[in-house]
Amino acid sequence: MQISRRIPANEEIECMRKLLMATVASMGALLAAGAANAQSVKPVAPGTIVVHLNGYFQFGIDDVGSSNNTSTSGGTTTKLNPITTNGEFRLYPSFDAMTLNGIEYGAHVELRTSFTDAGKGVSSSAATTAGSGSLYVRRAYGYIGTKDYGYVRYGQTDGAFTLLQTGVIEAFGDGAQYASTDSTSLYVVPGHSIPGEFIYADQGALYTTDKVVLISPAVAEPYLGGNFTAMASYEPNSNGLKQGYGNCGVATSACAAVSSSSTFNSTMAKERQNTFDVAAQYALKMNGFNSKVSVGYLDGSPIRYTGSIAGANAAYNLDQLQVLEFGAQTTYMGLTLGANVKYGQTLDGYAPKPVGARDALAYIVSGNYVIGPYVIGASFFDSQSAGNQYAGKKGEARTLSEYGASAGGNYMIGKDLSLYVQYMYAHSHQPGNTSIGNGASGNSQMQMVSVGSTFKW
Repeated sequence: MQISRRIPANEEIECMRKLLMATVASMGALLAAGAANAQSVKPVAPGTIVVHLNGYFQFGIDDVGSSNNTSTSGGTTTKLNPITTNGEFRLYPSFDAMTLNGIEYGAHVELRTSFTDAGKGVSSSAATTAGSGSLYVRRAYGYIGTKDYGYVRYGQTDGAFTLLQTGVIEAFGDGAQYASTDSTSLYVVPGHSIPGEFIYADQGALYTTDKVVLISPAVAEPYLGGNFTAMASYEPNSNGLKQGYGNCGVATSACAAVSSSSTFNSTMAKERQNTFDVAAQYALKMNGFNSKVSVGYLDGSPIRYTGSIAGANAAYNLDQLQVLEFGAQTTYMGLTLGANVKYGQTLDGYAPKPVGARDALAYIVSGNYVIGPYVIGASFFDSQSAGNQYAGKKGEARTLSEYGASAGGNYMIGKDLSLYVQYMYAHSHQPGNTSIGNGASGNSQMQMVSVGSTFKW
């Protein structure tokens, strides 16, 4: 005998809500490539310590096209095979603990595979580029604090500007899109065709540096029932653990703490000192909507060039690094939509801009939709900055214009495995800029399709 009953509409809605919440939680755990959490990964009982050895593995097949897939130099032409692979392996050794009186503490590390020369797939124990690469430290930090009083986080880690970034939706496809050329399928594209950008705050220029981060507890707002969170960070210089101390015999550009120099190089143009960033976020759950808005500010000093600024040396006369961001996002029944705007005195990659060059402005709109084991999403960003232009430079446009779009989908086989497909397109334009390919035309573009899988455990 078969017995059936009609499920009331309210039970259907509740069932759908629970399914969506479970899938969103699984996607967050699987696609979150970084270690951005501010406290314990898992609840820890008082007087205990929990050791983790988590990992991440991604592999994909890519079809890559770009204006730099073919290169001609000295009458000789070289072409890239458009079909290639991307892959990434990471380890997350860590521990979380709690004292008997409720103080949480722990340390988290993120190890990644490094880049190597071509055709070196066979592993080697020799300390040369002949091997298939080695693991290196990308993040490494400790924390201490409580949920009620907040946390202090210190080490090579994300700061306030990154942790409270809101409105940049990345949890679809490969889980990063244009956020970093060192983390996803994007790195298989020729470098001159990849758009440089600063609209994504979760990039190595910001989170791979040593800093101290203060994280406030959530403060309840009594009128609507939301809560506020605030963070502040301080970074003495733009170096990681033990970086810049190997050959510091006297004050030179090799020293981590150098603040001024009469000589200059391209690496110093990207360095910072005494960087502060602050951010605040308001979160509210109401009528089925889970919404967040945030504001953040980043301020850092460049390495001061004390030599002559005549001619091309004017590029070394740098402004203070100052970037302001606003973001908002909301989630309803599995649909998440967000937008973020950043503006200030910066170049791509959060490098200080030359004095007299234009300020930068960028925005991104993005979203995804989760239904059952499926996720679909898309994003679009548009950015204008000074690029290679500086005061007095001839033959180059004042503005580097860049934009990029991505769309992707996922099928969740389990909470630790996702299959993905992703399409990405980007264009860069600055007449006279020879560093983005195609000579002085200053035009470059790329597109790619990637199909693969991501494991996260």
